[in-house]
Amino acid sequence: MSRIAIASIAALLMVGLARAAEPISLRDMGSFHVGGRLVEISGKPVREVVFAPGGVPAKVDPNGTYQVEQMYVQYFLPANEKGAYPLLMWHGGGLTGVTYETTPDGREGWLNYFLRKGWAVYNSDAVERGRAGWAQYPDIFKSEPVFLTTANPFERFRIGDGPNSYDPDPAKRKVLPGNQFPVEGYENFVKQNVPRWTTTDDATVAAYIAEIDRVGPSVILFHSQAGSFGFKVAQARPDKVKALIAIEPAGIGDPAKADVLKNIPTLIIYGDYIERDSRWPKIRANGIAFADAIKAAGGSVDIVDLPQAGIKGNSHLVMMDKNNLEVAALIQKWLEGKGLTK
Repeated sequence: MSRIAIASIAALLMVGLARAAEPISLRDMGSFHVGGRLVEISGKPVREVVFAPGGVPAKVDPNGTYQVEQMYVQYFLPANEKGAYPLLMWHGGGLTGVTYETTPDGREGWLNYFLRKGWAVYNSDAVERGRAGWAQYPDIFKSEPVFLTTANPFERFRIGDGPNSYDPDPAKRKVLPGNQFPVEGYENFVKQNVPRWTTTDDATVAAYIAEIDRVGPSVILFHSQAGSFGFKVAQARPDKVKALIAIEPAGIGDPAKADVLKNIPTLIIYGDYIERDSRWPKIRANGIAFADAIKAAGGSVDIVDLPQAGIKGNSHLVMMDKNNLEVAALIQKWLEGKGLTK
C-alpha cells in the first residue's frame, strides 16, 4: 500500500474520531413518570420507626392509599432531529434503562449513538425497576422478587461457556470463544442488576401503553423480556407504532392477533452462540414462529442472525458488546431503508 493511501486512511480515521468526540446538541431533555394506579391497603399494624441514627421515633401507619405500578421515562431531544418519529428504548429482565447508556467498560451506548443520528430518544425504567419505584409484596406485587447471583448472567446471557463457566477470579472465567461482551467490565454490569418480579407483566404493558399514548407515534426498540411487551403494546396501539426492533426477544405477542402487526415493519435480531445454549434455540424458534404468523398475515418482518450477517461473537447483551455500534449501524440502515428518517 502506498504512503498516500496510508495517509488517506489515517486522515479518515482522525475525522471519524473527531466526529465521535463532538458534543451532542440537545434542544431539550427531561423526565416524567407515566401510568400506574392507586391502591388501598388496610389491616396493617402501626409501628414506630427511627429514620436516622439518634433520631426521634415516628409513628408510621402503613394503612392508606398508595401510588403503584408507574414507570419512569427520561427523554433526550436532539437539536437537529432526523428521526421521523421518537425512538422508545425498553430494557430486559432484571435491568433498567442503563442497558442503553454507557457500556460496562465505558464506551458509548446505543442511547448516545441514536441521539447522534438525530433520533429523539425516550429511555425508560419499567414498572418495578430502578427509578420507577417498588410496591409491597404480596399485597400489590403478587410474588417475591427474583434476585440474580453474580454468576447467573455470565452463564445465562451467553457470555461464559456454559454452566460453571463463571469464577470470582477473572483469570479463571471460561468465556465463549470470540465473545464480544466486555468481560473486563463484567463487575460493572452486575452492579446494574436489580430485582424483578414475575407477576407484574400486565402492569408493565399498561405503563408502556400509557407512555406511547403520551409520546405519540413512535418506533420501539426492545430487548429480551420486553419482547412480549413490545409486541403486545403494538397490538394494542397499532396506529401509534411505526416500527418494531426486537433485540433477542425472550417473549412474543398474542399469536391470535398477529395480523394486527401486518402494517408495522419489524426487525428481529439474534446474536451468536444460540445453538450452544440450552434455552435459546427454543426461545428463538418461538420468535421465528411469531414472525412467520405476521408474515402470513401480509406483514413485513426482517430477521437478522448476526453471525450470518458477518457480525460475530455477540452475547445476549448485544447493545453492550464491543461491536455494539456495528449492530447499531445495521439498525440505523434498516430504519433508513424503511423511510423512517427525515
